[in-house]
Amino acid sequence: MTHQSQAEREAQLGAILERCNDLRLSPVPKEGSLPEGYTGTLGHFPVYFPEEIAHACGLLPVNILGGGNKLEMKHADAHMGSFICSICRSTAEMGLNGSLSGLTGFVTHPICDAAKHLGGIWARNFPEQLAQILYLPQNPNTPGAVSYVAAEYQRLRGEFEKKAGHTVDDAALSRSIRIYNRNRQLLRELYAIRRDEPWKLSCTEGYLLLRARTRIPCEEHNALLEAALPLIRARDRAAQDKPRVVFVGGFCEQPPLEMLEAIDDACYVVEDDLLIGLRWITSDVPETGDPIRALAESFVDRSAASPVQHDERKSKEGYLMEMIESSRAEAAIVTAAKFCEPGLDEQVAWSKHLDEVGIQYLVLEFEEKMTSFEQMAMQLETFAESLLFSIA
Repeated sequence: MTHQSQAEREAQLGAILERCNDLRLSPVPKEGSLPEGYTGTLGHFPVYFPEEIAHACGLLPVNILGGGNKLEMKHADAHMGSFICSICRSTAEMGLNGSLSGLTGFVTHPICDAAKHLGGIWARNFPEQLAQILYLPQNPNTPGAVSYVAAEYQRLRGEFEKKAGHTVDDAALSRSIRIYNRNRQLLRELYAIRRDEPWKLSCTEGYLLLRARTRIPCEEHNALLEAALPLIRARDRAAQDKPRVVFVGGFCEQPPLEMLEAIDDACYVVEDDLLIGLRWITSDVPETGDPIRALAESFVDRSAASPVQHDERKSKEGYLMEMIESSRAEAAIVTAAKFCEPGLDEQVAWSKHLDEVGIQYLVLEFEEKMTSFEQMAMQLETFAESLLFSIA
């Protein structure tokens, strides 16, 4: 790194980020363009999916994250109400207009009523694809939770094996766990930079680097992060006078990139729950013993919190306060996707608690099809100025 000039390093990092943005905008890979070693694509819906199982079967796991703000709705409204969240409607639209016809299978979860019914829509309209619902426990505190999750993972493993046309042994699954453990380590490093030196990596840039994993194999994403992290650490950027905030509400439907850019202009986002499913497992999964059991235990005991899971060990107020305290944030940006029942429910609890403990916060609502951000940018600028005035 030392023989490169700052300009050369920045150009190299810029090229990586540009590729990540291209991946964000790119369609799901078709059969003819799959990476070597993969025989199909396994789409999965946020929040969490054990990608290691599909990966070991030779099915490329790809996040299905809706259609963004450029998709025109023509078919989905005949299958679900207009009061359904944008990500469910646009995902259905992409299926019905043929954009996702190349998927080998699609797995959704009962994280809310809309997502649960999406699995049925898929099974009826795309019989050639493997359509499954992964029933993860909403209450993981019961004694049988790990065994239940393991049984669900084993069931899915069998379905994937049938679709892939071959069995997958535990050694292959353990190899996939090792690859994903490396990814978890690299993502922890990425977020440590955001927390400790946020002027070196904006929320938007970090999000692009994270989201790249939704379109490429995990091993390729590892190489991308391994190239990017030293370049980020070597950045020669001065810290600006911006408040440190946490961003919550991006656990399922993703906010438009322009919204994150507007937040970056006003604040340093030092922690967030964007694409939390890719960071759901918070420490390494054991690489010895029964790999399915190890993944199930990790889901229950080595996992993040989310509005779609009711874990008594991670109260709504508790995990937000943990985010704020561990990242040394001064305030919170509390968001929810339009029509998202779990998110809006959480927003009420968060707002009430932040009022009680005297932490400043800004409430924002978003949907993926937003195209205007001027008013939001003004709100953010006013919020940031009030924070700087109050902590001066």
